[in-house]
Amino acid sequence: MSKTVLLTGATGFIGRQIHRRLLAIGHSVIVTVRPGSEMKLVDRGPSTRPLLVDDIFAQSAAWWQRHCQGVDTVIHAAWYVEVGKYLDSSENFQCVSGTLALAQGASDAGVQHVIGVGTCMEYELPSERLSVDAPLQPKTLYAAAKLSTYHLLNQFFAKRETAFSWCRVFYLFGENEHPARLVPYVRDRLNKGEIAKLSKGTQLRDFLDVRRAGEMIADVVETAQTGPINICSGEAVTIRELVERIADEFGRRDLLEFGTADIHPSDPLAVVGVCNAIVAAPKH
Repeated sequence: MSKTVLLTGATGFIGRQIHRRLLAIGHSVIVTVRPGSEMKLVDRGPSTRPLLVDDIFAQSAAWWQRHCQGVDTVIHAAWYVEVGKYLDSSENFQCVSGTLALAQGASDAGVQHVIGVGTCMEYELPSERLSVDAPLQPKTLYAAAKLSTYHLLNQFFAKRETAFSWCRVFYLFGENEHPARLVPYVRDRLNKGEIAKLSKGTQLRDFLDVRRAGEMIADVVETAQTGPINICSGEAVTIRELVERIADEFGRRDLLEFGTADIHPSDPLAVVGVCNAIVAAPKH
């Protein structure tokens, strides 16, 4: 059955893919978007209604209650994620407080289901088998802010008639990825025929295409699965293996220079999830 979904972060890395999937499975989508950013949306057709707002994290619960009238489900994919800054930025505080206002307003408006987006960095790391009941121990302000938000919303919605889901995303790559991240960096170097300087690449990761991640999150609207959900592949791959797969597309493994970039001291040796997401039934 078609639902009305309010989606934040619809022009972002993950949000674009969530938006695309929601439309594909027949939902109407209200998307929060900054004025002048409408061109970044994946779709501006009749099933998409932009809600123009300068800063969603500065809005009150009353504002959200007003704009959530008639909404069945909220997917909150927005957060401050500026590459190189977000892990320890005080912007995380505003994201937490703004998210709590959104949650209160959505609940007061009678929204049936709220879906938040968290991170695998909420878990105690390293680990090669992160199930949703694995120990939690964030090591950055960003991860702590996400985990705190999860705990607060879990307690808040437990006493309300609003279902709550928390989608923890793992290592994503793909369309519209920031050029400073690993996969775009390697592709850019290989395209130019230049050396890609890399760490030893021995770290184990759980990589997933962002398009598939967006589908999995959007499908929670259909499955109505609640609680924490790992948005991951469940496959352990070393960084070296991933990079070599990319290089093989170009036939240029000779341009990969492993061991010339340091592994950051805070970089965990292994982050691999156990996927518990329910697969949505195909729509006919």
